[in-house]
Amino acid sequence: MSTAILAGGAATRLGGIDKGLALLQGRPLIEWVIDALPAECRQRLLIVANRNVEQYLAWAPTISDAQSGFAGPLAGIAAALAYCTTPWLLTLPVDCPRPPAGFAERLLHEAGGGNHGPVVARDNCRRQPLFALYPRELATSAKQALDIGLGVTRWQESIGARVIDLSDLCGEWTNLNTAEDFAGFEGQLRVQA
Repeated sequence: MSTAILAGGAATRLGGIDKGLALLQGRPLIEWVIDALPAECRQRLLIVANRNVEQYLAWAPTISDAQSGFAGPLAGIAAALAYCTTPWLLTLPVDCPRPPAGFAERLLHEAGGGNHGPVVARDNCRRQPLFALYPRELATSAKQALDIGLGVTRWQESIGARVIDLSDLCGEWTNLNTAEDFAGFEGQLRVQA
């Protein structure tokens, strides 16, 4: 299995900075995400970024979206699937610094060890479309969906991705999208320390 961290967003709610390189308690967000992954997910790690590729290379091989500009997360997924050389690709976003422990293992288990097709996570409130596991054979499908303007969720529905309830896992699905989100999360970390 390969793992792709999706770090290609425009981060408009953060003033357009590169969110993966934004600091959280003095460390780039990308480091938080990598450190939260189990060892088996770090063995074949890939970062999808649309800028500062040279900086991201310090952590893992880095590629850019399948389309230029900021075409959305499906562009990153399509690029990662096209690059993937293992049977399965796990995806997650760069803006979730402490994803629930065990989410990757559960998605792989729910995919039936590779026999039951794509799966996507759901927390206790909603679908988490960027936390997903795909067979690499879906690379062409992802590219075609991107070309006709589908978003991630509509594409997942079109390929029959099963939504897996992971609300029982300990951890946080929190996405840091604004300066307030960063400040609030740092406050939580200080309380927990």
